[in-house]
Amino acid sequence: MKIILLGEPMGLFMAQEPGPLSQARQFSASIAGAEYNVAVGLSRLGHVPAYCTRLGQDPMGQRVLDGMSQNHIDKSLVMTAPGEPTGLMLKGMALSGDPDIAYYRQGSAASRITPQDIEQLDLSGCGRLHVTGVFPAVSASALAAVRRLVQRAQDLQLPISFDPNLRPQLWPSEEEMVRTLNSLAEGAETILPGINEGKTLTGQDTPEGVAAYYHGMGITNVVVKLGGQGSFWSVRGGGSGYAPAVKVEKVVDTVGAGDGFAAGVISALAEGLSLPEANRRGLAIGAIQVSHKSDNEGLPTRERLEEVLAAGRVD
Repeated sequence: MKIILLGEPMGLFMAQEPGPLSQARQFSASIAGAEYNVAVGLSRLGHVPAYCTRLGQDPMGQRVLDGMSQNHIDKSLVMTAPGEPTGLMLKGMALSGDPDIAYYRQGSAASRITPQDIEQLDLSGCGRLHVTGVFPAVSASALAAVRRLVQRAQDLQLPISFDPNLRPQLWPSEEEMVRTLNSLAEGAETILPGINEGKTLTGQDTPEGVAAYYHGMGITNVVVKLGGQGSFWSVRGGGSGYAPAVKVEKVVDTVGAGDGFAAGVISALAEGLSLPEANRRGLAIGAIQVSHKSDNEGLPTRERLEEVLAAGRVD
């Protein structure tokens, strides 16, 4: 069973010295993108992620394709666009807190995806869909493409997971961001907001309030990420509860932690595990990811995941 992801993978250049991003002289190259990170996480756990995107026929596009092959990500839903660039991003090195980020994705091949592109995709063999709030903010056509893929998934009765992953800087206004993302959440089986994202999207101040808001929309599973405090999970018409964070000996880079969390939850639900079990897996993978520099290179194999779950900590 394939798990569909729709988004924009980008070339990632990471500064190799701390300080302002504008002053960095040496970078290492990798691949970034919220949905790409989730795809890598799913693949390393033995699932088959099918990444839907558009790439330029350029060196960065080839790097992404090579990365997908190396990580065993299904490329059957990838489209290429001659003459259009693949997106890029720069990431600074931070000794504490979140690193500086700079995006170069306006007019990229992925941002020019259309509902017509989605219409022609062969979704046979696909069993789930995961979308985030990042890609719909990239362009009007990207938003329309996301809406069409969500509709196609609903028509096929595929479970849909949604990570709001707010990027306010990409939206014309907070009001439009909230309205659009909550409309995309309708029909989802599972939603994975952070607590601050949940407050912005629902106006509720507590994890319980955020969960109640989305249950009221008909969403079955709500998991609210609480950072270092762990998470809150809630099943519509079922139970709810808090879970503590997995202890990390040394936090290296917080970028990608939410994507690792999503990969854990989605993979567990795809395997038929309960939401509390899925939440526990998500917390473990998020903890593993923050102990590594890259956005996705630290995502664990199933063996590494089991080690951390057994130990209850990341050394």
